[in-house]
Amino acid sequence: MQLNEILNKLKLISNPEIMEFKAKKFGIISENSWGVYQKDLSILAKKIGKNTELGIQLYDTGIYDAQLLCAKICKSKEITEELMDKWSKHFDTWEICNSFCMQLFKFHPLAVEKAIAWSKHKNEFEKRAGFVLMATYGFADKKAPNEVFEKFFPIIVSNANDDRIYVKKAVNWALRQIGKRNIDLHQKAIKTATEILKQNSKSAQWIAKDALRELQGKKVNILDYPREIYRK
Repeated sequence: MQLNEILNKLKLISNPEIMEFKAKKFGIISENSWGVYQKDLSILAKKIGKNTELGIQLYDTGIYDAQLLCAKICKSKEITEELMDKWSKHFDTWEICNSFCMQLFKFHPLAVEKAIAWSKHKNEFEKRAGFVLMATYGFADKKAPNEVFEKFFPIIVSNANDDRIYVKKAVNWALRQIGKRNIDLHQKAIKTATEILKQNSKSAQWIAKDALRELQGKKVNILDYPREIYRK
């Protein structure tokens, strides 16, 4: 498919009412959005196939839904560091932040480096991207050693007092996901949550209590990655 053909198909499956629904239901408000559901973007992405050059062209249109589609069709190893930084600076909703981190960036060789770097930024969604990568990287690299994730704990602690909703939710998500990777990280995540609980901010209290509720719950599902160590 060519760019114009894809844009025409996007227009056909778009609906302003979808845009309004996403805004009211999920707080997703972005300029130049046509209103397309993720499920329809995924169907279209399968028809297109992986094509990084075309994905970049879609992103450069400035159309929000085309940018979401970009994250689905690009190949992570073909994305430069320059593009990663450029795109992360443009994130303006949790949806596009999550889409790029979960579908593209978490598979990139620089995923861990960017998780740490972006977590230091001030912009809400750029900062969120750092913690979304921390939360989801474990599913991209199931063989990564515990040391990779242990580097994230001090960063999680130091950012637990950020009360911006899309940052604190991502910090909490990262803590919970790391804590479910294996039994050792589970104990360290609980210890980290307990440390955060000592902070006085409302966001820190919420992050810690919510994480402990899941990590110490009877139904918590602790995985076994890396399996060559934890599955014998």
